This record gives sequence, structure tokens and C-alpha cells, in this order.
Amino acid sequence: MKTNQEVMDLAEQSIIHTYNRFPIAMDHGQGVYLYDVEGKKYLDFAAGIAVMALGYNVPEYKQALKDQIEKVIHVSNLYYTEPMARAASRLAEASGLKKVFFTNSGTEAIEGSIKLARKYAYLKDKGSTDHEIIAMNHSFHGRSIGALSVTGNTHYQEAFRPLIDKIVFAQFNDLEDVKAKINDKTCAILFETIQGEGGIYPADPAFVKGIRQICDEKDILLILDEVQCGMGRSGQMFAYQHYGIKPDIMACAKALGCGVPIGAFVAGEKTMDSLTAGDHGSTYGGNPLAAAAANAVFDIYEQKHVLDNVNDVAPYLSAKLEELKAKYPCIVEHRGMGLMQGLEFDRPVGPIVSRAIENGLLIISAGEKIIRFVPPLVITKEHVDEMYAVLDGVLAHV
Repeated sequence: MKTNQEVMDLAEQSIIHTYNRFPIAMDHGQGVYLYDVEGKKYLDFAAGIAVMALGYNVPEYKQALKDQIEKVIHVSNLYYTEPMARAASRLAEASGLKKVFFTNSGTEAIEGSIKLARKYAYLKDKGSTDHEIIAMNHSFHGRSIGALSVTGNTHYQEAFRPLIDKIVFAQFNDLEDVKAKINDKTCAILFETIQGEGGIYPADPAFVKGIRQICDEKDILLILDEVQCGMGRSGQMFAYQHYGIKPDIMACAKALGCGVPIGAFVAGEKTMDSLTAGDHGSTYGGNPLAAAAANAVFDIYEQKHVLDNVNDVAPYLSAKLEELKAKYPCIVEHRGMGLMQGLEFDRPVGPIVSRAIENGLLIISAGEKIIRFVPPLVITKEHVDEMYAVLDGVLAHV
């Protein structure tokens, strides 16, 4: 197959249509660029929805996976493996938490976080199962039934009810609203440290610290979803580290494997022993290949000083997005943190995103009116300039 259309036609015959894909069939990548099957080059400011933090075709990463494939790909969780043990130790150290359960996705990490919180409450209250979890409006945590249940957007939920019960929604960044929703049945408070699909909204410091204080006072668990904003995207390994607090449970995925599917929920000291044998499981979770990918990611982050690059390039990206905002009245707001930023428009951004792609720039939306910028964490200021030139040209004709 040599054309985008041929690949698209074959896919549409056999793949359930749950995604409205762009009319491109990607073939390979190099650095921070992707190439379709017809050879067209795209500057990637989407990174596979914040997954490909290291970009594409990274020699050290590929070698680590090849080396593991030569040994063993899968043995199940009936046995220990050295890659899984190392990856868990490194993730626990990087997060400042204690113990890890590996999953295959961010959605599964959220599912496990919910189960861990409920098991902790069950043990604490001697078998009671009527506990509530407070989640946030405009949040997004995944599309399984459990993750949908804590996603504060009825559009995603309406066709799939009934969802799991005992979920209460509060306003993100509104401490008083959260306080008003707490009762003696509240066992956990869950939110994204930086809301992603909801529109690139970082949590306010006073909100995060206030929630942490309330949780400490009332023995409520704080669960942070760092699936998209974690693994260095904010400029710290995890975004909550900007706020000087730790969660009781943290969910991560995406850039943890930089392309190989792997996620995790990580438990702090309070919750680390709540789940016992038989409470939770995953056939593929943390298998040797996925764990080898995570170990390679940690290695390369250290070797290439990835966090230093984020903190060097992010202010420049922010400044260039501010330039666009000043230049085009259709941009009403710019917000974000690190290399997770967004521009909000006064109109739907679908046509802008499509036109940018036609001109060789991959960007994605976050809701109807927001363009999301989540490039590989190894981009340079020159790549930001290249992005700016394309988007500027597109916006000039909006």
C-alpha cells in the first residue's frame, strides 16, 4: 500500500469507527517528525497525545527493547522479573511514593486507583462499602465504566449508564465547593493535576494545598491523575511536585513507556498494603518488554537531561503562544504549564487543526475551542519557531 487512501479504505472495512481520524496514514518517525506513507513530513506537536516524550527512532530506546526481546517478552505475574522490579523501584523513587502496580493504560491505572481507595476505606471502616469519591467537573479519566464514572462530562457518560455509584462532582479549583461536598462517607478526592481534555487547566496552588490539608485532617485519600501531565511534561517529573505535596495514590501512563503501552498506579505509605493477593490483577501488566521500555525512558531522561530541556524550552513556547494571542483576536486565552499548553479560541478549532496538518504541523484539540500543544519533551526552540510559522500562516487566513 502506497497511498493514505488505500490504508484508510482497508482500515475502515475492519476497524470499529470510534475515532474520527485525520486522513493520514503514518509510516515512520525521526526525531520530532512523523512521515506518512506517501512521504510527507509533519512536525509533531501532539506526540501521540503526550506519549512520545522522547520523539521517534531513538537508538538507545530501540536497543533496550531489542535486548529484552532477545531474552523474554512475557511470563505473566506468576513470576518475578528484573525489568519489572527495576521499573517499579525507579517509579516509586521518582514519584516519592512507595509501591507500584503496573497496568497497560492510563484508564486501567485510574480503575486500579479507585479500587485501592475503596479497599482502604473498606478496611478502615470494618467492611463498610458505602463510601463516596469526589471527582471534578470537566475532567477526563478514561472510557472504561469505572473511569467514565469519575469523568465529569455527561457527554462521555450518557449512553453507558448506569455507571458505578457513590461519585460526587465538584468544581475544579474551587476549594469551597469541594468542602461543601465532603461528608463522613467521603473516602477519596480525585483530580488531574493539570486538566487535559477539559481544556489545559493547571490546578491552583491554593486548591492543591487546601485539598491536601483537608485530606490529612479527615483521613481522606488524595488521588492525582498524572496520566497526561506526568513524566516530566510539566517541568517536574510529576506535576504535583510543583506544589510541594504528595498524593496518597497517583495514576500515570503515556510517557512512562514512550510508545510501548504501560501505565501504573502508585501508592503512598498509607495505602500501599491495602490491596492483597487476589484483589487486583493484570495478565500483561508490567511484563518484561513494557518494563524494559519504562527503564529505558528513565535512563534516557537522565542521560539527555530531559527535564532541563523542558524547563529551557517551555518559557519560549509560552512566549510564542502569547505572541499569537496578542496578534489574533480570535484567541481569547493562553494557559498551561511546561510543555502542556493550550490556546482557547472564540470559535471551534477543528478547521484550524486540519489546515495546520495540511501544512505539515500536527496539533490536536482539547474540547471544541482549544488547541493543545503537547510536543515531544526533546523539542528545541527552533522547533517552536517552525510551529509558530505554520500556525501563524494558518491563523492569518481564519
